[in-house]
Amino acid sequence: MKKCLVLLLSFVASVSLIHAQGTDRTSFIKDSIDVYVNRALTNWRIPGVAVCIIKDNKIVLMKGYGIKELGLPERVDENTLFMIGSNTKAFTATALAMLQESKKLSLDDYVTKYLPYFKLENKAAGDQTIIRDLLCHRLGFKTFQGDFAFYNSNLTRQQIIDKLGHMKATYPFRTKWGYTNAAFLTAGEIIPRVSGKTWEAYLKENIFAPLGMTNTLALTADLPKSFNKTVPHTLVDERLSAVPYAQLDGLAPAASISSSVNDMSKWVMALLNNGKVGARQVIPEAAIMATRQPQDYVGSVRHLNGEINYELYGLGWFLQDYAGHRIVMHDGGVTGYVSSVTLVPQDHLGIIVLTNTDENEFYDALRWEIMDAYFKQPYRNYSDTYLGAYKTNAASAQKVIKKLRDSVLLNLPTAQPASNYTGRYYNELYGNMTITPGENNDLEARFEHHPKMFVKLQPIGGNRFFATFSDAIYGKTVFPFTVQNGKITGIKVKVADFVEADPYEFKKVN
Repeated sequence: MKKCLVLLLSFVASVSLIHAQGTDRTSFIKDSIDVYVNRALTNWRIPGVAVCIIKDNKIVLMKGYGIKELGLPERVDENTLFMIGSNTKAFTATALAMLQESKKLSLDDYVTKYLPYFKLENKAAGDQTIIRDLLCHRLGFKTFQGDFAFYNSNLTRQQIIDKLGHMKATYPFRTKWGYTNAAFLTAGEIIPRVSGKTWEAYLKENIFAPLGMTNTLALTADLPKSFNKTVPHTLVDERLSAVPYAQLDGLAPAASISSSVNDMSKWVMALLNNGKVGARQVIPEAAIMATRQPQDYVGSVRHLNGEINYELYGLGWFLQDYAGHRIVMHDGGVTGYVSSVTLVPQDHLGIIVLTNTDENEFYDALRWEIMDAYFKQPYRNYSDTYLGAYKTNAASAQKVIKKLRDSVLLNLPTAQPASNYTGRYYNELYGNMTITPGENNDLEARFEHHPKMFVKLQPIGGNRFFATFSDAIYGKTVFPFTVQNGKITGIKVKVADFVEADPYEFKKVN
């Protein structure tokens, strides 16, 4: 009897699944999305979210949820500004494709034609680099390579491009995809050479203003001065906290734009309408198509429906297939913010999700939930599924940190007197770091190009120190000192993978 009941329930579940796959589930958008989002605000601990859905050239949903800053009452609305991070890249790539359509350049031109000073550590690769290479991440660098040196630093755009030229590639030129923010900066710096306008001025005059994106800001320096803006948040010792805005104007063409769902809806609607706003052709259709052509293989993706598909990269866009639909998409993540922009051109569907904490994956979950509703896929509750995995990973990370803190409390002796670890250290890519005495037996590290940041170093025995960055986005880790013949010769500096995966070797100078 029990076996028969199980078989009956399995049959009913199978019939229900088949029925769900053929049913129009867009009622989720009309009836359930507010409950879904508000529940996520609590479960993910997100202060504020802004969402926009575009279908068939119409706004289906445009709404703000939650608050601009934790502990304050101001609500998010459709005009509230969020940093969009790497969703900036599609603007930069589109701008260059527009310049190609106006015959000012070709995406297959050598970069040195416009930036004679551009070089790579591999001279032949630098000489052969074309603009297209910069826009599709195929220079041979590992994903995020160099970003500790470049991200939120006081380096100018010129200085970052110069340092990029000294960075040793992980892979041979054009053999492997690796996400490179400094490459997009380099591409953006070609725009002034052919248009006579800075990257930010060109975007404002040729994309923002014609599309009516009147509140959108190209530079991070302008966001704190804005009236209707969110504040970034992250976890500091497991407590959600407001944090300072990242200063990303040195990497502007890769990551610096701030916008609202209202303004972003105009961008997405124009892209879905082949560059037209009403009868006006604001963006050439050929320029849009150029950014969506696959350029490089990223990897494979396993979806919750069981599909395994390739992920490709165009110019400023990731490209995927899912449930018989071609997806054009990108994420954006900077200090205190993560966001997603999704286009499904054949379905005339666009989805924008902006959030003001970098400790959530809801920005990704919601887009798939919305796509499933339109694609007549079963309801999978991506938010709870992603949240379960997130909590598991977070618990594992917290256990590691707890062990390190416990080691600090043991007051384990260092291998050498504290004064032996102090002094100036140098890394060829980054530059200088200085270590000075701190409180008790602690040390303090400060970095030349991140003047507002410091690292507290607490001994955990031998030549190892527990490192806590004052800027929480860089994380907590272990800095081991290197010793040769009883003398301190260097230190290995590691930041959170969100910024850069590989450590930096700093040599002791004095």
